Amino acid sequence: MPQSQAESLARQVIARLRSAGHQAWLVGGCVRDLLRGAAPKDFDISTDARPDRIMDLFPRSGLVGAHFGVVLVRDAFAQVEVATFRSDHEYEDGRRPTAVHFETDPKADVLRRDFTINGLMMDVGQAPRLSGPKRIPPANPLVLDYVGGRADLDARLIRAIGDPDARFREDHLRLLRAVRFAARLGFTIEPATFAAIRRHAALITRVSAERVRDELVRILTEGGAAYGLDLLDESGLLSILLPEVAAMHGVEQPPEFHPEGDVWKHTRLLLERLDHATPALALGALLHDVGKPPVFRVADRIRFDGHVAKGVEMSRAILNRLRCSRETSEQVESLVAHHMHFKDVGRMKESTLKRLMRLPHFDEHLELHRLDCLASNGHLETYDLVKRRFEEMTAEELKPAPLITGADLIAAGYHPGPRFGEILSAVEDAQLESRLRTPAEALDWVLAQYPLEGEG
Repeated sequence: MPQSQAESLARQVIARLRSAGHQAWLVGGCVRDLLRGAAPKDFDISTDARPDRIMDLFPRSGLVGAHFGVVLVRDAFAQVEVATFRSDHEYEDGRRPTAVHFETDPKADVLRRDFTINGLMMDVGQAPRLSGPKRIPPANPLVLDYVGGRADLDARLIRAIGDPDARFREDHLRLLRAVRFAARLGFTIEPATFAAIRRHAALITRVSAERVRDELVRILTEGGAAYGLDLLDESGLLSILLPEVAAMHGVEQPPEFHPEGDVWKHTRLLLERLDHATPALALGALLHDVGKPPVFRVADRIRFDGHVAKGVEMSRAILNRLRCSRETSEQVESLVAHHMHFKDVGRMKESTLKRLMRLPHFDEHLELHRLDCLASNGHLETYDLVKRRFEEMTAEELKPAPLITGADLIAAGYHPGPRFGEILSAVEDAQLESRLRTPAEALDWVLAQYPLEGEG
């Protein structure tokens, strides 16, 4: 695998800074990933050069955080963030320090960071290059480790740097970031750090909905979603952010349909099988049965009458609360609204099935159904049938051009009104079922089925 453009730029930037007499190191997540043999998503650089000096050395750069000493250096193909060593003063808003002090000592810069595995600095000359699907770390790379990050990386631990209470009071979003890193990497949150998360869980309400949303989506989509859900639940964050999901605990289901257990277990099993999900699919998977707890009742058996409609209503409220985009919200609501339709495929009219298959992003509906089955009875016959039909179906077969329009009805003597929708829908049903094939056939059929006023 060739060297990434961002990596190449990072090496050039560090070489330039060092040739100008400055310290410069790879820092943070990219070092963590390099030492794990994984390809970093981006490259960050830490240096003793001040922002104005960085911008002098790199004329195409731009400040992205002047107050915090962060400069974005670009070339034609990539960009890297270059940050001046700094220490932070008091945090008053649970997000950013009120002031920063630029430093010359890399240790001071590390001590203000969040977790030990993100507090490592590496000599770019020793950083392993991409040479295959995975990186092979050098045997003894030059790494500055002031906080025990390498030992925690080997032990697969997420540990706050210094006093965990202080770290979470400084930046409340770190509460969720700890969960995200643990879920994505499959690491354990170190006990004192986890205890601090539980103590300070209520601080998450002070974080903007948009930042919370982004972290939750990343927990659900970057890998380890089920483990992430467990950590959110055990930490107390879930009951604060998504009490509707926490309410799934202990809500029993009919064992003949759900041998896996209650709604929580079912949802968790479903999330366990998520793989490279889009945000909409991940949220749809989390919320598809969110309407069950409030409608639970026991009659002849356990029943969840109206749970789909209730789930759509609750999902809409949750997505609005998280400030999700309109596009994402509409797709999640559609996934929740239609997830039970697959059970009726065997007795669906052809027209109904085709309308189901032409839902926007139907591949996500199909995948949610597959996951839903695997997390319950394991039967995939309906999934296999619909998947095969969907793959065989052409766009013209799914949504053919209309045989007739409202203008054709008016020309035939019909008066515009609510009846037009009923007529045109019935014609489309017959067309989708291949009972009508031409405009002439369609118009004759309409005249027979819906006589003009004064006739019949």
